[in-house]
Amino acid sequence: MKAILVDDERLALSHLELLLREIGGVEIVGQYQDPRQALEAALAHKPDVVFLDVEMPEISGIEVAEKLQSALPDVRIIFVTAYDEYAVKAFELHALDYILKPPRQERLTKTIQRLMGQRPAAPQLSVRIRSFQSLQIESGPPEASQIVEVRWRTNKAQELFAYLLHHRGKAVRKDVLLDLLWPDVDWKKGFTQLYTTVYQIRKMLTAAGVDVAIKSYEEGYLLDLQQVRLDVDEWESGLRKAPPLTEANLPIHISLLEEYRGDYLADYDYLWAENERQRLRTIWTQHAMQIGDYFVSNRDYMNAIGLYHRIQRIHPYMENI
Repeated sequence: MKAILVDDERLALSHLELLLREIGGVEIVGQYQDPRQALEAALAHKPDVVFLDVEMPEISGIEVAEKLQSALPDVRIIFVTAYDEYAVKAFELHALDYILKPPRQERLTKTIQRLMGQRPAAPQLSVRIRSFQSLQIESGPPEASQIVEVRWRTNKAQELFAYLLHHRGKAVRKDVLLDLLWPDVDWKKGFTQLYTTVYQIRKMLTAAGVDVAIKSYEEGYLLDLQQVRLDVDEWESGLRKAPPLTEANLPIHISLLEEYRGDYLADYDYLWAENERQRLRTIWTQHAMQIGDYFVSNRDYMNAIGLYHRIQRIHPYMENI
């Protein structure tokens, strides 16, 4: 297992190197006091694990970890920190491994054993993100997919993921994210919050088996869905490809009608989602009216009434309903 050590203190690096060599099983391919040099070396050596100090001048360990995870998604990060154990515990709950300074051989041995005992990830299943009504992740075979329980670290983490999902495939500037999520925090603290939150989201997605990439650029982030499906995209694509409404094709249109489980991200008060919410609601309403008119023209009044009641619950002020 190849490792890179990063700490701005030379003595701390030497002590960690000594302990790792005594434990064995780890090939140290580089030691760096300059985190920027460490980043370049990591890209060249592609280590399995990086032991990373949290508090460093100019660039924090959190920011370095975020850049590492963006460039090398499979790299494992072990933070080495002087934070007290109570502060560390909050991070450990979210699968980030921390070792307190000065590191003890017993603690470090357990970390190495856990890393070496990790098995390759299970094959990826079909994954789908739901955004109608609420934000959910669905995983499994198409015939037996289930909702994956996702525990967001904070509400900010959930909103950040939702915002990047909303702008999927497009780069979002970091300053825009700071103004949106941390408007009252000074920029230095705000950037630390942003890097930490992105890091936590990546770890959560990995734990949930969701192969979505959050790519980091100098000025921002881009969410790439890769092979993960999104209900909104599938729904709109289905509407565009749907055949004309006839008795034979009615089940297709009813299925598309039911796929709309509720307004876009309706469970959250994200003001930035309102325009998209209204756009999708309008599309659904037009489609529902088309089906309702079909029912009326075929004198299927009971189904027509039921559908019009449903439209009225979404649009209570549409007088023609």
